[in-house]
Amino acid sequence: MKTATKTTKSTTASKTNKTTTAATKSTGAKVKAKASAAEGLRELFVDSLKDIYWAEKALVKALPKMAKNATSENLITAINDHLAVTQEQVARLEKVFTTIGEKAAAKKCDAMEGLIKEGESIMEETEAGPVRDAGIIAASQKIEHYEIATYGTLAAFATTLGEDDAVLLLEKTLAEEKEADTLLTEAAYNTINFDAAEEDEK
Repeated sequence: MKTATKTTKSTTASKTNKTTTAATKSTGAKVKAKASAAEGLRELFVDSLKDIYWAEKALVKALPKMAKNATSENLITAINDHLAVTQEQVARLEKVFTTIGEKAAAKKCDAMEGLIKEGESIMEETEAGPVRDAGIIAASQKIEHYEIATYGTLAAFATTLGEDDAVLLLEKTLAEEKEADTLLTEAAYNTINFDAAEEDEK
């Protein structure tokens, strides 16, 4: 019996070591950079600007669909108001490109594409009404949080690079995104989430 116990422990330890080794290889692998990879902070800054430029333009197309599928008047108004703000943000990004001496160009943003698709899935998986409205707010806030993180980073990059005019433009957009997030939170907690919760009780 003792021998069998030792053998079992040995086998278990062997499996654990193999699993740990495999996990280490998986998480410790170095990522090979593309030929077009950024080599300096300025290149990364410009690349990130192209990314959010694509994201904002994609959002301009996605927001009207969200508004059309919402039922709360407050939410519809909030989405339409932010659509107008987003259009201004697209134009502001073009000013940022001009300010730093670069041509405005968009580079596909995988993150925003995924967030927009998630929003579409939420609308498909919920009935029209308070529950879908709550889902639209959840999807919208994920988008806002991504934008807040992005513009905060871009403003920090611009500060480091000494692009003071770009900093002012980016910080203005950052403030707008934070305000939009606050308005969505207020819309959710004023009525929508509670109305959605009542649907569970029916």
